Amino acid sequence: MVAVTFDPLPVAVLRPDAAPARLTGSARREALLLACGCDAVHVLDPRSGILAETPEGFIEHLRAAVPFDAIAEGADFRFGRGRSGDVTTLAAIGARVGFQTIEVAEVDEAMSDGSVIAARSTAVRWMLSMGRVADAARLLGRPHAIEGVVERGDQRGRLLGFPTANIMAAGMALPADGVYAGRAIIAGRQYQTAISVGTKPTFGSSSRVCEAHVLGLEASLDSYGWPIEVHFEQWLRSQWRFPGPDALVAQLRADVARTAALA
Repeated sequence: MVAVTFDPLPVAVLRPDAAPARLTGSARREALLLACGCDAVHVLDPRSGILAETPEGFIEHLRAAVPFDAIAEGADFRFGRGRSGDVTTLAAIGARVGFQTIEVAEVDEAMSDGSVIAARSTAVRWMLSMGRVADAARLLGRPHAIEGVVERGDQRGRLLGFPTANIMAAGMALPADGVYAGRAIIAGRQYQTAISVGTKPTFGSSSRVCEAHVLGLEASLDSYGWPIEVHFEQWLRSQWRFPGPDALVAQLRADVARTAALA
């Protein structure tokens, strides 16, 4: 079984201003697909002109790259110039040229509020925008994660006794501003991690950043440029403006204690 994906996303080529933040990076997406049982992953480049093909031309291009005798797609699948092809079109082409079309039903998931919704990327992004990372995980089948590199920050966390890794994760989907409990993967090891997303209102900052306080990390955070993967598992609280550093430190201690209790 071969999974076929695009990189970058087609919308990033067709309508760059409307392109959503990414839920996974390319390498992690490939690893996840292989872990789900795919034998290989074939990546299509939407900048190659394939998006301008007719539905028939699109399938001809695809079959030349990845010969197949069956293809599985969801009911909302669109392909070909102007999104003119759908699953019915796909089945008709298959009947003519000799492949089977399998329509995959949507998967519904129960949310924490009792609602039941279809597992779609748009729903995942909405849950993240609301800070509902546990519900996003229900839709994804795993906690939402970002991949990035550690960059130099303002080092306020270090001065407060809670050193953080300042994460540069350009283009990745961040959840709503707030504090979260989760995990970090560093050099193949997993650590419980308290994660802050936001603008540091106590200090009047306007830049939105993602910072991770990694519990039990023995390595120094004085170096930069090393990769980190952060998984958001539980919402802890909103971003608050504290009257001063002492009140902030007291709350950070509570945040870390709740993170440490994460199973």
